[in-house]
Amino acid sequence: MFDAALRKVIDPPLNAAGTLLARGGISANMVTIAGFVIGMAAIPFIGTGFYLPALFLILVNRLFDGLDGAVARHSLLTDFGGYLDIVCDFIFYAGIVFAFAIAGEGNRLPAAFLIFSFMGTASTFLTYAIMAEKHRISTDIRGRKSLYYLGGFTEGGETILAMMLMCLLPDYFPVIAYIFGAMCWVTTGSRVYAAWLTFRKPSAG
Repeated sequence: MFDAALRKVIDPPLNAAGTLLARGGISANMVTIAGFVIGMAAIPFIGTGFYLPALFLILVNRLFDGLDGAVARHSLLTDFGGYLDIVCDFIFYAGIVFAFAIAGEGNRLPAAFLIFSFMGTASTFLTYAIMAEKHRISTDIRGRKSLYYLGGFTEGGETILAMMLMCLLPDYFPVIAYIFGAMCWVTTGSRVYAAWLTFRKPSAG
């Protein structure tokens, strides 16, 4: 929801860091994989109740998620890099929620609901990107990307905030998961509506 506005604040320092990393021979894919490994390391910490170390790893993961794009823009922006970034992001998001299911029996149903909700946001995001490519639709509102980024009520900024709250207030995980899951379904519905408005006309040929 507010990712586009955040870009104006976070892009300058990320671009500066990305320039330095690219000059040092660090590739965007290396940053993506390193960030993914760091993010996955948060799972055992959450599962065993060490939420603050997990939060630190989550924030580092999100920092690397911004850095990989900055490095790519100053070296080589590839389709595989965009593909790898999205795959790692989706696995990371689900992995954090899965970790909270491990942490407590009372978390399991809300965690399942939230992962179920993620399927709605993920599928509408990716299928819209496929159709946008087919129709030659592009935008730079969230920076140069390898695929079309369709916004929504729950984007990266909201997801990070939800994960921070989960780690800082672990006893309230069920409430946070249900609220954020409901927000994800609002995003899913709005994206389906946006797709209907954009792609409802018959394809040429």
